[in-house]
Amino acid sequence: MPIEDRDNAYLITHALAKDTLSRLRDVETEQVSFRKGLVKLGRICGYEIIDGRMETEYVEIETPLEQTMGERVRGLDDVVIINVLRAATPFVEGLLKAFPRARQGVISASRDEEAGRSEDGSFPITVDYVKLPEITEDDTVIIADPMLATGSTMCTVLDHVIENAVEPENLIVLSAVSAPEGLLRVGEEFDEADLLTVSIDDRLDDNGFIVPGLGDAGDRAFRTT
Repeated sequence: MPIEDRDNAYLITHALAKDTLSRLRDVETEQVSFRKGLVKLGRICGYEIIDGRMETEYVEIETPLEQTMGERVRGLDDVVIINVLRAATPFVEGLLKAFPRARQGVISASRDEEAGRSEDGSFPITVDYVKLPEITEDDTVIIADPMLATGSTMCTVLDHVIENAVEPENLIVLSAVSAPEGLLRVGEEFDEADLLTVSIDDRLDDNGFIVPGLGDAGDRAFRTT
């Protein structure tokens, strides 16, 4: 199964996920291709979550010729996807191809770059908008953000998600690339969450950006600076 346990995170090792991520990393990949790549990567990650985290059940079906037994995935109607604006928007678009009936939430959260990093390496986070669906104990909740750097944004988002919700069956933090520092921080503060990523990168630079990373995924997807 192409999901590996790496102690502090789970790594998606599907060959097509790695190929897509390599294309996203390339500085020559322009806006449209970058955005489409995030969509594609989100879809692949969604299928891997289905294969690795969701159970199937046997059902009786009628073919044009006779009755037979088949398998269906359980819980596809019990999925909540949280979109961390804005970089996650194309990533979530891909997830919705795997989970078309998912309930969706939106949190607009961003780090205050001007304030700079604190002594513990975190950034202050500004939250402008929160709209979440009801979360039940039967749900698989996927919080999607392509970049998990210092963990500051994700910890703030998790606070909002968990604050007034019951503990869901699965709580997954999904990223394309992650820094070891961010994985450690989120894992320590929210041990109930499974951290799932396509790549654990080398480090954070002095400005808190993931190296080698993708650059600024939001700017590259939306042609802003």
